[in-house]
Amino acid sequence: MGDLLYSGKVKQVWSTDNPDIIEFRYTDQISVFDQIIPSLIPRKGESLNRSSCHWFDLVKKAGICDTHIVEMNAPDRVLARRFDVIREPGAISKDAENVFVPLEVICRHYLAGTAWRRYQRGEVSASDFGFEDQAILEEGIKLPKPFLEVSTKFEKFDRNLDREEALEISNLEPYELDRILDLVLKIDSLIQDEVSKRGLIHVDGKKEFALGKNRDPVLIDSFGTLDEDRWWDAESYSNGQIVQLSKEAVRQHYIETGHHDSLHNARKVGNDEPEIPALPQNIIDSTAKLYYSMFERLTGLKF
Repeated sequence: MGDLLYSGKVKQVWSTDNPDIIEFRYTDQISVFDQIIPSLIPRKGESLNRSSCHWFDLVKKAGICDTHIVEMNAPDRVLARRFDVIREPGAISKDAENVFVPLEVICRHYLAGTAWRRYQRGEVSASDFGFEDQAILEEGIKLPKPFLEVSTKFEKFDRNLDREEALEISNLEPYELDRILDLVLKIDSLIQDEVSKRGLIHVDGKKEFALGKNRDPVLIDSFGTLDEDRWWDAESYSNGQIVQLSKEAVRQHYIETGHHDSLHNARKVGNDEPEIPALPQNIIDSTAKLYYSMFERLTGLKF
């Protein structure tokens, strides 16, 4: 049966009879802004697990890098290799193998979501995204080149890091970090090539890695889903309209109701966070439909 090792916002990690293998169990929970919504989305966990396993399989077949996947053992579960987790910043030795990299890599191809909101608040500039200094940017604009960011793990909230701090926290050599960033670009290129066949645009997404034998990067966790990535309809975008096909639609609900502003302000001044309200039934229903229909568009497979 195994023991529960970790319970996150969306998935659980369980031990197995093999100490080198763990089991990920995907729940039907949904979270936004690092808060778990008190509403379940039917079969969401199955959609996430099957979508992510599909991408892991393609990455492995393409020979891009090794992955942690052993096998999908149920629609909402997957067996994966276990890696050591060292939570103290900078404590991973330079020769460590079989260890989790305490960084998350975000790759953005369009100005959307958090990046757009940060730009609106003046926290990032047009030049940061590769445009001329005085350029006035619009939401949804395609970036001149992929924009890579690295954020922390093991802190209460994700925090973007500059290169120096990313190297300090992870204790990676500069060339090792560069190798991981290069792999992210290759994986995203594969994703866009695939989903463009089914009328989708891959807007952005995040990836996580471990270091395996000889400190070679190993792609881990999950990716290419509606939780980790953002997707738009390509035909609508070509006609000047952004149609959200990801969890961004749920985020937008809480932005429109004012919850996001209240949460952002509370965190900014260190006050207690307001509890996130449950979703209305119509949004639960539409979100469940989105998750299973998008599984089919992402993978080309039947749900």
